[in-house]
Amino acid sequence: MKQIDLVILGGGPAGLAAAIAARKAGVQDLVILERDRELGGILNQCIHSGFGLHTFREELTGPEYAARFADEALAMGIPYKLNTMVLDLSADRVVTAVNRTDGLFQLQAKAVILAMGCRERPRGALNIPGTRPAGIYTAGTAQRLVNMEGYLPGRRVVILGSGDIGLIMARRMTLEGAKVLCVAELMPYSGGLKRNIVQCLDDFGIPLKLSHTVVDIEGKERVQGITIARVENGKPVPGTEEHFDCDTLLLSCGLLPENELSRGAGVALSPVTGGPLVDESLQTSLPGVFAAGNVLHVHDLVDYVSEEAAAAGRHAAQYILGGASPAEGEALPVQATNGVRYTVPTTVHPARLDGSLTLRLRVGNVYRGKALAVYAGGECIWRRKRPVLAPGEMETIVIKGPALDKLPGCGGLTVTLEEA
Repeated sequence: MKQIDLVILGGGPAGLAAAIAARKAGVQDLVILERDRELGGILNQCIHSGFGLHTFREELTGPEYAARFADEALAMGIPYKLNTMVLDLSADRVVTAVNRTDGLFQLQAKAVILAMGCRERPRGALNIPGTRPAGIYTAGTAQRLVNMEGYLPGRRVVILGSGDIGLIMARRMTLEGAKVLCVAELMPYSGGLKRNIVQCLDDFGIPLKLSHTVVDIEGKERVQGITIARVENGKPVPGTEEHFDCDTLLLSCGLLPENELSRGAGVALSPVTGGPLVDESLQTSLPGVFAAGNVLHVHDLVDYVSEEAAAAGRHAAQYILGGASPAEGEALPVQATNGVRYTVPTTVHPARLDGSLTLRLRVGNVYRGKALAVYAGGECIWRRKRPVLAPGEMETIVIKGPALDKLPGCGGLTVTLEEA
């Protein structure tokens, strides 16, 4: 077993940003473990533009954005292992992995950063009735087939779910010559960014049917037709069925943080996000194990993934070099109420804050004319009006200055929605 300061699980945008920040903070002995054949993660198949507007102040494609970080990591000499599958993470930070070159190996790390990203919700989790023919793909699988493998999955397409990948694939399939008949969404609102609804559906005349779901899949060898229906109170409404002759169904029904390794190690997970519960330094319930990016909670913009992962890298470096105690000072719980689904972090140590506190959150519905507010005990320390709040768009709160002085001894933080 080899001793090492820092192991980063995942070489996507989160893992790369965390590794670069940790190296800049003084950690020399580190390694990135990536199961794919190249660094960059899911961005390698996201060939559309729209990345990097916050980080680089210019519009990049996914591969271009990933390459910026990969090139910087390579220039800094950060070691990495590709085609490497991590099999296990123990509570005392022993990482067990395997690849063709090294065989089965173990690393005893002083700190670990979880950056495994997320996966798509498959058909089996959706309870869609009908047969099981060919032609049913998750949107991400279809994206890889079109953009990286050079295959067109189908000619006449129905998409279930209006997540960002589904919206982008509606445009992509149309540009490749397929006919996208409609996008059906179970909820009364879209799960994607507003700009993607406009650029990917409205601009191409693709209908978005809210409060609709698939009630039947027809076809034996290959999909031959899809029937959708309007949904009320969680159930399809008889008589509202609409049939489409098609050969392909794409599923874009949400993303799940990839936390099998975390769960096996005993990391406490959030019942809302499916990701680890973390404090203000993005440290999980296991000392020395940090999490960032989509493995922690699903982000809407990769720029925020990189920003969060860089913070995790810096905090991991502080832990390794300074040995920060996980129980340093009082720990304040952060409570999400009144329309706020969750917050990251869920615990704050006031004594450890270095001049600011960043809270990221999502709301549970579409709200108009509301204000986001943060209370320390019973006192409001931060408040901003928001014309529109939507589940598809993540909100970021940064608390600085005198407001932080109110935290010690306040008993806890509450993040809530109230009338503007």
